[in-house]
Amino acid sequence: MEYKFDLAFYKDKKVLITGHTGFKGTWLTRMLVNAGAKVCGYSLNPPTKPSLFEIADVKDKIQHVIGDIRDLGHLKKVFSEFQPEIVLHLAAQPIVRDSYKEPVYTYETNVMGTVNIMECVRLNSCVKSVLNVTTDKVYHNNEWCWGYREDEPLDGFDPYSNSKSCSELVTHSYLNSFFNNCSKISVSTARAGNVIGGGDFANDRIIPDCVRAMKDGKVIGVRNPYSTRPYQHVLEPLAVYLTIAQRQYEDKKYQGFYNVGPDDCDCVTTGDLVDLFCKYWGEDAKWENQAEANAPHEANFLKLDCSKIKATFGWRPRWHIDECMDMVCRFGKVWISDGDIPTEMDKEIAEFFS
Repeated sequence: MEYKFDLAFYKDKKVLITGHTGFKGTWLTRMLVNAGAKVCGYSLNPPTKPSLFEIADVKDKIQHVIGDIRDLGHLKKVFSEFQPEIVLHLAAQPIVRDSYKEPVYTYETNVMGTVNIMECVRLNSCVKSVLNVTTDKVYHNNEWCWGYREDEPLDGFDPYSNSKSCSELVTHSYLNSFFNNCSKISVSTARAGNVIGGGDFANDRIIPDCVRAMKDGKVIGVRNPYSTRPYQHVLEPLAVYLTIAQRQYEDKKYQGFYNVGPDDCDCVTTGDLVDLFCKYWGEDAKWENQAEANAPHEANFLKLDCSKIKATFGWRPRWHIDECMDMVCRFGKVWISDGDIPTEMDKEIAEFFS
């Protein structure tokens, strides 16, 4: 099957995005704005300073709502007023290390936030397509050498991963209890691997650490150089999210639970990833091992089997790890030089879909 996707489907569609002020949410918002969608974003204020949302020139092009997904009353009001056709749920507490510091907040946001979204969907017949974005870390991780399939047991280890496992189960329950017998609404989840790309300013993520080090003229510190992760450019999963949302909007048979990750050749150690960053950045970029004693547990090896989404939609990754890193470094240099970020984002989106 040949993968076909056209952003033109989203022209004039009413799309509600939770977490639109985050890294992935901002890229997704820019894509949909460019496609002519009517976008409502519901999120907390941007989670970082600087933030991609503040420099991406999208705020004035959408219905921008600051709100907490734990606030069911506010969510109900937004759903009722906006009447979305498509809901893309990205809002979350997304950092593993932060989940150790604030486990209650992490569970409240990632679990009850999902309950609130699903409840609003249940109460609003305008919604036709819902996608809950979770993570590859929802699986019980045996650290084996093959990828996890969608029917593997869900049981994340740390509070972040476990709360996203619970978010999956909430979605399954609402699907079974309320939506399976409803022909007008389709619900899916997408479990994505580690994403990299320009404009990520989060703490405790390797690419933002690399760019910050370059900006400050420092050696890059790598906390866990031997951990293997499935890295993909941020536009890869976003294109898949939009594909799932579109296809299940058109035909309920496409709803389901999908892994979204790179090919095996792009599952690399953190050390190898930073080697690539230094290669594409140039300017004598260097890194050093700064492994911590008694650091919180993080998985050492984790990858996904993406056979299902490839067979269902004919999808294949467009950019491999070298191309991803080229884009990352290009964006980083534009940002450091106070260049035109919206134009750079549009260039990358156009190149990705060309």
